[in-house]
Amino acid sequence: MAISNPGAGHSGATGELNSVPASKKATLSSNYIDFTAAGTQGWAQQYLPDLMEGEAEVFGNRTIAGFLSQVGAEEAMTSDQVIWSEQGRLHLSYTGTITGNTGVFIITNDIDGNTVAAGEDGVRINDIVIIATAEGVIKCNVTARTANDRFTAMPYEDALISDTAAFGTGSVAATCLVVGSEFGKGVAGQGGTASTTDGFGTVKPTHTSFTNKPIIIKDYYEVSGSDTSQIGWVEISGEEGQNGYLWYLKAEGDTRARFSDYLEMSMLESVKAVAAGNHAADAGQGGLTAGNTIGTEGLFAAIETRGNITTGVTGVNAATDLAEFDAILAEFDNQGAIEENMMFVNRATSLAMDDMLASMNSYGAGGTSYGVFNNSEDMALNLGFSGFRRGSYDFYKSDFRYLNDKATRGSINSRAAGFGVRGVIIPAGVSTVYDQTLGRNLKRPFLHVRYRASQMEDRKLKTWITGSVGGNITSDLDAMQVHYLSERCLITQGANNFMLMK
Repeated sequence: MAISNPGAGHSGATGELNSVPASKKATLSSNYIDFTAAGTQGWAQQYLPDLMEGEAEVFGNRTIAGFLSQVGAEEAMTSDQVIWSEQGRLHLSYTGTITGNTGVFIITNDIDGNTVAAGEDGVRINDIVIIATAEGVIKCNVTARTANDRFTAMPYEDALISDTAAFGTGSVAATCLVVGSEFGKGVAGQGGTASTTDGFGTVKPTHTSFTNKPIIIKDYYEVSGSDTSQIGWVEISGEEGQNGYLWYLKAEGDTRARFSDYLEMSMLESVKAVAAGNHAADAGQGGLTAGNTIGTEGLFAAIETRGNITTGVTGVNAATDLAEFDAILAEFDNQGAIEENMMFVNRATSLAMDDMLASMNSYGAGGTSYGVFNNSEDMALNLGFSGFRRGSYDFYKSDFRYLNDKATRGSINSRAAGFGVRGVIIPAGVSTVYDQTLGRNLKRPFLHVRYRASQMEDRKLKTWITGSVGGNITSDLDAMQVHYLSERCLITQGANNFMLMK
């Protein structure tokens, strides 16, 4: 089934009375109803048509703002950047290679793929370790540190690594997990002398620091003094509560609503400039400077850099979608298992999840869930799910208007098939983090907006009027100029617990 669209302005068939809005203020024939147009009786008709004064709201609520207010918080900042630290993993697990005939394990990365510098791992002599390769698993004791980035592991159940069925004599990729330690009687503990051959006396906790910077967002609206006294034919209303017959109130309200959406859209989509030489020198003139001095890290960029990406629940069929969703749960298990999560998805993904969940439901014919009016099939049919539990996880599903609307991300997703954003999974609750600016631990939502503010200046959302129209006379300009400004950035803490569906 194909769905067509009437096109720009939603004009109807030829001959219908219709005024077409212009992209800028201009006196055009298309701005007015023409009674002499083809298909009408012209001025010879006896009666003028009835004029419906109310403006039809054909797009419903057009704003997309509100996502960040549901999942995060807002907090003031006074500096040019925000620095925060996130804790590392508690247990010690590394990847590298092991040589079967000598039992030497060479450490290269931690379990998350980060490079481990020589001497920075936590494996010590007498540690009990589990070593796994593609061929099998064996439990060993660390008998020596042969260098800062390697140790010798001797198996408990065989004389040498090469004697086990899981290992050959060559060097193979392997994973090492420390599970405890074993010491003989009268032997000094881990507090003994630290050296390149003895390992380290203590395992120091690790943390990673991240930083983000705010961007300044501006917009502007202007109307001349003559136009403010213009009486329009259409009674208007808008998302910002404006109403009446003066058209410029509608335009100003729409500008304000659009700016509010820009505040949220920029926090979702922004990226930092790369350190390359192909940017203009003056960022103030619309160019970009190198070295991450321009831009800010939005939600999608943070998840792509530090979080998880999946196609997940693609709508192939219910069984396949369930398997894909279980793979998402397995990744959450790897990353900390936060049990309550919120899912904001586009329409296609939402319907695929509904079909997946309905296939698991025993109510109704063919597993259909009726759900409304005591599950009566004769009363109402409910084919949607807003919340569900899988394993030990609770998910709350919501449609994300920003991803569906044709005038926002919906148009980008339809054009860039396979590269668009289909949804995002965000952990609920709060995280405890160390704020280096304040110098103490704080509990905050995983997602929150920082805006510039002090006792003298609040840049969360500034609005001011200049000119000589509207009762606020600041200059001899015969116009009213409305200015909007905000300076803010988004902080995505614990991005490893987020999931981006692409």
